[in-house]
Amino acid sequence: MAASVLFDEPGPRTRARHRLYGAALLLVIAAFLVWIYLRLHDEGEFSQRIFDDLSQDNVLTAIGDGVVATLKAAAISIVLAVLFGFLLAAGRLSDHAWVRVPSRLVIEFFRAVPVVLMMIFFFGWLAVNTELETQRQALIAVVAALMFYNGSVLAEVFRAGINAVPKGQVEAAYAIGLRKGQVLRMIQTPQAVRYMLPTIISQCVVTLKDTSLGYIITYQELLREGRGIAEFIGNNLTVFLVIAVIYIAMNSVLSALAFWLERRLATRGIRPVETPGLGAEDGSHTTVG
Repeated sequence: MAASVLFDEPGPRTRARHRLYGAALLLVIAAFLVWIYLRLHDEGEFSQRIFDDLSQDNVLTAIGDGVVATLKAAAISIVLAVLFGFLLAAGRLSDHAWVRVPSRLVIEFFRAVPVVLMMIFFFGWLAVNTELETQRQALIAVVAALMFYNGSVLAEVFRAGINAVPKGQVEAAYAIGLRKGQVLRMIQTPQAVRYMLPTIISQCVVTLKDTSLGYIITYQELLREGRGIAEFIGNNLTVFLVIAVIYIAMNSVLSALAFWLERRLATRGIRPVETPGLGAEDGSHTTVG
């Protein structure tokens, strides 16, 4: 491996010193965590009574209902945001100004408006204009706000990923008679997915966490259920630590799934395919996964 031109490779003493610094830092962090635990233990935050209360059937049922409500809102929002973002990205890449300009205005508008404000607006509008039950109104408001915001963010991600595809491939596709829509669907989008996947997954994690904002409009997601459990048990810290662990677990599963999918796409076999209309002797070909 070529040596970096920015700095010299650290020697044995430097590496040993870095390991010493790292070990000292870990000890300091561990000591700080132990101190926090002991303080909370002295305050009775980890008493057996709290964990007995948390293990009650009605409490576990409430946590399960909150997890289901959170995952339902997140799943619907992610799917709709991806579709909405792709449509906006296609509009931004359009050759027609009457499509491109409104698409850009929609993206800039929904990226600028806070998600909580959109949730409150949609919830209020549904409460006045529909006769749906409150939880149904809250779910629609949460999904709509997350779809518009995250879809607008993903639209720019899609546009950047599509533009990252080498222009030579696009020009070759036009040369063999493909239309713009066919080029976008068959050439640019499949390749752009590999560029965009890490950012898309990051935005999906953001969407999952942002479902907690539904607490403001009484949507019974995990955070609101946790608040009710905390009031029932008479303890806030331990309950919300448990809720935080559940959020971390859900996001970790989503991140692990994304990592597996990314590796699957990266290691998928690539085979040469001759471009229609060009002879094999030209050496002209495309690659598909």
